[in-house]
Amino acid sequence: KGMTPAQRIPFPPEEICMDWQQRQRPGPGLRNLGSTCYINVILQCLTYTPPLANYLLSREHSRLCFQQGFCMMCIMEAHVRKVLRSSASAIWPRAVIKDLKLIGEEFEPDTAGDAFEFLCCALKAMQRACLSGSSNLDVSSQTTTIVHQIFGGLLKSRVTCLRCKAVSDSYKAFLHILLDIKETSSLTAALEDFATPKQLDGGNCFKCSKCEKKEVTISKRVTVHHVPKVFTVCLERAADHTGKKISTFVEYPEYLDLLPYMSDIAGEPLLYSLYAVVVHSGDTCLDGHFFCYTKASNGLWYKMDDESVDNCGIHAVLRQQAYLLFYAR
Repeated sequence: KGMTPAQRIPFPPEEICMDWQQRQRPGPGLRNLGSTCYINVILQCLTYTPPLANYLLSREHSRLCFQQGFCMMCIMEAHVRKVLRSSASAIWPRAVIKDLKLIGEEFEPDTAGDAFEFLCCALKAMQRACLSGSSNLDVSSQTTTIVHQIFGGLLKSRVTCLRCKAVSDSYKAFLHILLDIKETSSLTAALEDFATPKQLDGGNCFKCSKCEKKEVTISKRVTVHHVPKVFTVCLERAADHTGKKISTFVEYPEYLDLLPYMSDIAGEPLLYSLYAVVVHSGDTCLDGHFFCYTKASNGLWYKMDDESVDNCGIHAVLRQQAYLLFYAR
């Protein structure tokens, strides 16, 4: 309601397969090429995202890609095929490092980076690759690429003027959600706070068109309007700009229901299953090390720490100081 329908659909949603089409042990670890642990964890989490892996293994993108030079989807396709087809104990992710500056200008070889920032840049680069060759696509059509249909959802922002009670709705596409955890002990509590109406006044006043454009106090509520197939959450652990880290343990479930945080909370539960967790170890956000836990196509969990891949149980996965959480429908 209130949204403009897509004029073109680059990738039909019914062709997205959420279940692994092939079941096997996990692939090799990824060697650290010099402070590249933040890259390795994101590559592993994306590799074990079932709908993305199924698509990349089909080689549908590379068969139709006419992009000259750098293409993030072609790089990811080659990487995922190499990981899931290799019998080696560890491989070198050289193709990604070679084009690191094209993925994100802020990244430097041999320099530590942030896993969440790399995830954001990698998804944006993949989205750009999907849109290459499709000129003049409207905004709604751009959200129907394979990348956006897997990771993308829609947020609804409802602003209510507390003076005249006028209501205004706006919508924004998202590929991930950043949650404040300064005063929370669980993911569900952080999501509840995210979807709770906030009163804005003072410097955050809003000019209401129905109140002669006078600055008024408003109530603003953000909810999930359209759910993604893969729900990606970042638990913000930077306390401030100095890099001081919030080391609080935030409880997160193996199965998550997104229905309570929706614009419309009527209907059946919207259940998601955890399949990957990124952990940052270190005293501050400016240093330390990243490793991750992923659920392979055989249904078992593995700790992936650069070149090492070790099996583990779900109880170990749920006891981590999580930074990024990946849930699939």
